[in-house]
Amino acid sequence: MKVWLITGCSSGIGKGAARAVLERGDIAVVTARNAAKLQEFAEKYPDRAFPLSMDVSREDEISAAVDKTMEKYGHIDYLLNIAGYGYRAAVEEGGEKEVDQLFRTNFFGPVALMKKVLPSMRKARSGGIVCVSSIAGARPGMASGYYSASKAALEMVTEALAHEVAPLGIKVMIVEPGAFRTNFYDALGGTSHVISDYEPQISRRRKENLVLKHDELGDPDKGGRLIVDTIVKEERPLRLLLGPDAVKVVQKTYKEKYDEAEKWKDLSALTSYDSGGKSADAKGTN
Repeated sequence: MKVWLITGCSSGIGKGAARAVLERGDIAVVTARNAAKLQEFAEKYPDRAFPLSMDVSREDEISAAVDKTMEKYGHIDYLLNIAGYGYRAAVEEGGEKEVDQLFRTNFFGPVALMKKVLPSMRKARSGGIVCVSSIAGARPGMASGYYSASKAALEMVTEALAHEVAPLGIKVMIVEPGAFRTNFYDALGGTSHVISDYEPQISRRRKENLVLKHDELGDPDKGGRLIVDTIVKEERPLRLLLGPDAVKVVQKTYKEKYDEAEKWKDLSALTSYDSGGKSADAKGTN
């Protein structure tokens, strides 16, 4: 049996991934800030579900959870970094403490977990790591700049890791979900420093103005299952997009970036040295 360490298991895609792992017959170390919310796993799978409390923004709790897992099972085959949350604020409105906590949860925590499990994976020359980002990591929206930044940072460090550990037999995958029927918007953070000049642009995107219908197309159980089923494969994408809306947004974003680079490529080339080794501004000077 494989041992999976999964964050964010109390709801949403993390809960769906935990179910998928246990249905496969593997061991799931299911974690959340409140372990009481994970008891259904222990009751249904008493021999293979191991609930642990872990706040991914706290490095001491990360170390304790990994150490307890290693003490109990001796190894970790897969790490699924799924826990995270959103935050709404114009860039100028962002609160220092709120943004710091956002990055601790969405970026620094997952990185700390990866660093904690990598030594045993390197020793075994096997393993798998998944980091769940968002389509916001590819395309930011107004009032979501800080959330997008936290996810984009996670994506870049995860992509670098993928290349670093591929020769060591460790698989790495980034996941970009679209809209899923989870409690993401219910748990959304928001600024208390509202600047009126931004209201015409972002008022409808503020946490207090959102209309929550919980009618998103994405099924978190299917999303979690697809993540689990894909990371175990030998051939898999570096970026797994979850949902047709994710595919549409990411494809459109990449095309817009390509088109912009193509439009301005001659301007970009003006920084090159000329054939004689001098810059264009240096011509005719001694």
